[in-house]
Amino acid sequence: MSTTLPPVMAGRTVLITAHRRSDELARAFARRGATVRHAPAMSIVEHADDAQLLAATRSLISHPPHELVVTTGQGLRGWFEAADAADLGDALTRMLAGVRILARGPKAKGALVARGLAPDWVAESEQAAEIIDHLRGLDLAGTRVAVQHHGNGSDGIDDALTGIGAEVIPFVVYRWGPAPDPQAVAESVHDVADGGVDAVVFTSAPAATAWLDAAEAAGVTAAILARAAAGEVLFAAVGPVTAVPLEAKGVTPLVPERSRMGALVRAVLDRYGADGR
Repeated sequence: MSTTLPPVMAGRTVLITAHRRSDELARAFARRGATVRHAPAMSIVEHADDAQLLAATRSLISHPPHELVVTTGQGLRGWFEAADAADLGDALTRMLAGVRILARGPKAKGALVARGLAPDWVAESEQAAEIIDHLRGLDLAGTRVAVQHHGNGSDGIDDALTGIGAEVIPFVVYRWGPAPDPQAVAESVHDVADGGVDAVVFTSAPAATAWLDAAEAAGVTAAILARAAAGEVLFAAVGPVTAVPLEAKGVTPLVPERSRMGALVRAVLDRYGADGR
């Protein structure tokens, strides 16, 4: 027997700024009565057919590192998808089974476990700073460390490893690209400033930064911050890393206890269901 979910978001408009898994988020909010708008602030450019990535993977299999740092579950999955397509997946898995693996949070851990690999250490905060602090406590001088980066690779891990005498082998499996529809992003920042949006949902720090930059370019940042301060618009971030660009602007976003899409949706629904704003 089907159960009708309470329409706690009825009459509310939710803006989704994500590129990946945006349809999943949209369905979750629409099922609870929300009107959903979609304005991805950045796109994700996959590297599945990148010859350089595959060449580096072959080299790594031939000369295994001592350590592997995994910074994103999506990046690890993309790496293995590219390796599988080139018939390198099994060899990569076997090689990594003998390597000490450090993971940035539960999503990176989950992607490893799905591949049959168990991380030796997991950063609870999901922040690069925690990984860097941990690495600095290890004796890695003269070792080779492979690092699977997030979209832009600028997390400071490589520099920290070099600083303690390690040889770094970086892998950027995907990268951030421009917004697929810049006009939609431009319209979205105006709509938030004008009161046409009740909640804005972010799933990555680069997208949050890009969206805030679009607001700045449109000259509506002050209006958006005023609405946020007055509680007239809710900003929600999937985790503490994603929240950083918003906090830098003085916004305190809603952040779920667990950095997961489902937890993000539930946190927003609970907020509206609890106080009826």
